[in-house]
Amino acid sequence: MKQPGLTLTLTALHLLYWRAWAALEVSMEDRREVLLGSGAEIPCVFSLDQPAADLKIEWFVSLSGGNKQRIHYKTGSEEPQVEATRYTDRISVSYNSSTNGNSVLTISSTQLSDEQEYFCRVSADSASDEKHTQLLVFQPPSPPTIEAEKHVSAGSDKMEKIATCIAENAYPAPKVLWHKDGIPLQPSDDDVYVMNSVTVQPSFLQTLQSTLHLKMVKKEDKDAEFYCEISYFTVGGESMMESDHVKITVHYSATELKMYQVSPERLVKEGDRVEIRCEGDGNLSPAITFSRNGDEIESQNENLMVLENVNRANSGEYLCSYTEDWVNYLHSNFTLKVHFMDDVVITPEQPAELDEGQNLSLSCNALCSLPTRTVWYKDNKQLDEGNILTLSSVSSKSSGTYTCKVQAPDLPELSGESSVDVTVRGKPEITDKIEIISLENKNMFNLSCSTTGHPTPNITWSLSDEQTRVDVWNMETDDSVISIITISTTSTVNASCIATNEMGTVLTSISVEPDKFEDSTTVTTGTTSSSTTESSGFIIAILIILVLLLAIGGSVFYFLYKKGKIPCGRSGKQDLTKESASKDDFWWR
Repeated sequence: MKQPGLTLTLTALHLLYWRAWAALEVSMEDRREVLLGSGAEIPCVFSLDQPAADLKIEWFVSLSGGNKQRIHYKTGSEEPQVEATRYTDRISVSYNSSTNGNSVLTISSTQLSDEQEYFCRVSADSASDEKHTQLLVFQPPSPPTIEAEKHVSAGSDKMEKIATCIAENAYPAPKVLWHKDGIPLQPSDDDVYVMNSVTVQPSFLQTLQSTLHLKMVKKEDKDAEFYCEISYFTVGGESMMESDHVKITVHYSATELKMYQVSPERLVKEGDRVEIRCEGDGNLSPAITFSRNGDEIESQNENLMVLENVNRANSGEYLCSYTEDWVNYLHSNFTLKVHFMDDVVITPEQPAELDEGQNLSLSCNALCSLPTRTVWYKDNKQLDEGNILTLSSVSSKSSGTYTCKVQAPDLPELSGESSVDVTVRGKPEITDKIEIISLENKNMFNLSCSTTGHPTPNITWSLSDEQTRVDVWNMETDDSVISIITISTTSTVNASCIATNEMGTVLTSISVEPDKFEDSTTVTTGTTSSSTTESSGFIIAILIILVLLLAIGGSVFYFLYKKGKIPCGRSGKQDLTKESASKDDFWWR
């Protein structure tokens, strides 16, 4: 198959020499270009003024020393002949023996050694003419690779090796041009030196290695981009390729040190782990020394100082320094402030018991290195802000635990709190109306009554018919008392719950009407004196559950007691008491 353009080439050669008035004229191209491994077609065009019976066409290839070697020929009407050469299996020749004839030599799988001059000789009668074409074989290089030096010293008056560029397996050898930030670097004796070397492989392909050297590298060159540009010849002209862009690591000495806190990323408080780093504006790693008040501090690595579990005594100025070649001494200071908060103290710590109507002032303080915010709470509800809490005209509701919380807004992790109990003395308060619980025995009922007060009140029961009394149980919890009385009756009984302490007495009453309790039910009713108050629904629910549990437990307790299995007694603040019964022959479960 002919190469593209071959037909046009043959036509052009025919036209050119058709105009020649010589008896025999041969025409060939000056050069033919192909890529390594491809096919090459070399045309030869000739013209005769009249047909020749003994026309002979021969092809030669140049040898060293100016000699030639015939590789193919055809004489007259005879069959073409192939000479025994290294081309024998790779060439073919076409012949056209007219007066305006041509012959095309085709070489398959071109090799670098095929880059020679090829001669076409045409003979007719006594006339003969010969021309030649130079065959050029090209192989583009592989994409260039570049490797920068690991580090380069700045300020050196010696040539510093910057990078090496390699372009492999090319023919002919490519050329190289170095660039810095896109600007070509022209070799010079003063600042730029480029060393190139070409290695010829056994295949005759060539590898270019180029090394760039610069003098007086600057600190700013650490940001510069270097690359090499490879130019090479190929079919149709010259082409170019660029390597990757690389940066170099420039070693330069520091001109100043900087010391700063790495961790924690906030203000420092007692107990923290503190990391302080010291760095220079150079990119060498000098041996840095940490110290405080002239005493050296050991560091875990070259530029990091770690202080574990710091306290206020660690506050102060720290120093990092290093000396280069015993000449260039650099240092930097850092002031560490360790913030603290002492225990929160409430004054008075244990206030005396108050009578209703009295006033109380509580003071809350904590020594702290930062401004603080103080908030007062009671039963987890915020009361007020500020160091002083004033309780005016206290009542029994003022009793409880007061908590003072102190926090530094600039360092929320710095906080503390303290609590104090406040007790207000007052006459008892009935916290709920009397509750009636009908037992399985329809003639028996449990009545419950609860009261609070300080000192702890004592509850007694008054019945319109004392013969109905079976048992009484009292349970004390802090300043509150719950009392349960069991009665047995078939007729209406009026019952009163009387709460008494040294500050006064209150009572609440109820009428028990058995006819209204057809099934086991719970009824809450009664009339309370002016001193009785109602509690929240939450307390009512708790009391109902507690009364049910006490009723069941009391039944078992009463049974065992009547059988003489257990004694009756008191112990500690939680007190369960039983009064004597008037009807020993009753028991329930």
